[in-house]
Amino acid sequence: MNAATPQTESAPSLPASHAAAVVWNVPNVLSAARLVLAAVFFVAMSLRWHWAAVGLFAVASVTDWLDGFWARRFQQITALGRVLDPLADKVLVCGAFTYLAATPDSCVDAWVAVVVITRELLVTTLRARVEQSGTAFVTSFAGKAKMTLQCLAILASLLVLAAGGSTGDALGRATTALVWAAAAATVYSAAEYVRAATAHPRSDDPCGGGEP
Repeated sequence: MNAATPQTESAPSLPASHAAAVVWNVPNVLSAARLVLAAVFFVAMSLRWHWAAVGLFAVASVTDWLDGFWARRFQQITALGRVLDPLADKVLVCGAFTYLAATPDSCVDAWVAVVVITRELLVTTLRARVEQSGTAFVTSFAGKAKMTLQCLAILASLLVLAAGGSTGDALGRATTALVWAAAAATVYSAAEYVRAATAHPRSDDPCGGGEP
């Protein structure tokens, strides 16, 4: 008599359309849209359409807040979103600072762009190191404050360019102060992530989806 062959039941697979809907949910579509907006923003900067650049960057910044809020509110955090959201942020912000540093009277010096880009490369490396150990790498308050100050500094700089201002007028001085505050927050948040990643490499730490 033949021995009965044990039967195993496989988990039902999701229909392709449903699986695509899970991946391309509202937060991920917003993050992808931010990448597209970043590309259009760079074109506007290249053509010196500064008022258009102001609008494009403002809309892109709103999508950054909205995708994070939606993902948390409706529990739509996905593996793709954990990569796509910070990628879109980095492309937009690093690209904006690079363009502004190359534009006269923007109130953004080249060293600021270097600090911003260096910080993002450092945090990306730390993210890979921490998540390889099985620990989530999520945003801290310093990371959120850094992003807010960076966006405000970029918008103010774009307004200086769009209004035909200069570094010496009231808007220019206010923009310079914002740029310095954004640079300081960038350095501080980088130091915080380094401290957290080195002190708690395998435990839950304050570093962990979203824009770090």
